[in-house]
Amino acid sequence: MAGNEHEVNRSARSGRFVKESTTERDPKGTVTETVGGDDRDGDREVHRSASTGKFVTGTTADLHSSTTETQRL
Repeated sequence: MAGNEHEVNRSARSGRFVKESTTERDPKGTVTETVGGDDRDGDREVHRSASTGKFVTGTTADLHSSTTETQRL
């Protein structure tokens, strides 16, 4: 991984950050993401609910722009 790129772990159910030990204990219930990196990276856009942290579709993000956040990965 280059620059400030690193991995984070999230619960697949709640969308909240979890420890590495949680990922090891429950691999099917967690998601590992690579975040950070160079400025020219970030070609993938994801949307999350601001209240739950769960991933949502682009359509949902458009319809509920005040309660969703968009990240470029």
